Amino acid sequence: MDLKNKTVIITGASSGIGKACAESFAKRGANVVLGARQYVTLCQITDELERNYGIRALAVACDVSKEQDCQQLIQQATTAFGRIDVLINNAGISMRALFKDLDLVVIRNLMDVNFWGTVYCTKYALPELLKNQGSVVGVSSIAGYKGLPGRTGYSSSKFAMNGFLEALRVENLKTGLHVMLASPGFTASNIRKVALVKDGSSQGETSMDEDKMMSSEEVAEIITQGVLARKRTLIMTGQGKLTVFLSKWLPGLLDKLVYNHFTKEKDPLIR
Repeated sequence: MDLKNKTVIITGASSGIGKACAESFAKRGANVVLGARQYVTLCQITDELERNYGIRALAVACDVSKEQDCQQLIQQATTAFGRIDVLINNAGISMRALFKDLDLVVIRNLMDVNFWGTVYCTKYALPELLKNQGSVVGVSSIAGYKGLPGRTGYSSSKFAMNGFLEALRVENLKTGLHVMLASPGFTASNIRKVALVKDGSSQGETSMDEDKMMSSEEVAEIITQGVLARKRTLIMTGQGKLTVFLSKWLPGLLDKLVYNHFTKEKDPLIR
C-alpha cells in the first residue's frame, strides 16, 4: 500500500502510541483524522503535522465509549476526505487492582473504551474500508493472550477485542479487508499513570520501570510497517512471543512465571 493521500483514522491520538502513529502515517504522506477527548491537544498535534509533513489533518473530539461520538468521528472523516483507508483502534485505558477488591464499574469502563470503542468505530468505518479494501487495526496487548494479575478488566477487554477482530477477519476472507492485531510489549506512555484502581479513580503514578520499556515511536513504526505489509498479527517483543508460545504449550509454567513477574512491581498487589 502507498499511503500518500490515503486517509487514516486513529483513536486515542492525543498521546502515546496514538500520537506516534499519527506522525508515522503523516510522514509517509497519509492524511490523518485524530480522535480523542482532549480536543485542544488534538488541534495542536494536527497543526504540527500539517506544517511538518504537508498533509491534511483533522481533529475530532471523541469519547469512544459513546457510540454517537464514534459515528460522528467516521462521518467527519468521510466528509472531509471522501474516503477511509485505515482505522487504528488505539484508544484504551488500563487498571490495577485485585478482582476481590474491585468496584465492578472499573471493568464496565474498560470494556466500554477498549472493546466497545473498537466495535463502534469499526462498525461505522466498515463500508468505506470494504470499498477501498482497507485496513482495520486493533492495538491490543499481551494481556489479550494471557490473563494478568491485577488486570482482570484489562485482560478481559483485550481478549474480547482479539476475538472480535479475529471473527471479523474470517468473515472478510474474500472481501479484501485487511485485519491486523498489534500487541506491543510494555510501552512507555501515560497509560499506567491514568490506570483505574479499585474504586475507579486514576492511579496517578506508574507501578513499573518505564525506562526499560518500548517507546511509543517504536510501536508506531512497527504498526505502520505492519499495515503496509498487511500483516495478520504483530507480537512485538521476545517476552510477548514467549508468553504466547507458553500459553499454548506450557500454561501451568506460564502461570508461575507471570505471578513471579508481578510480585516485582512497585507496591505489588500479589506477593
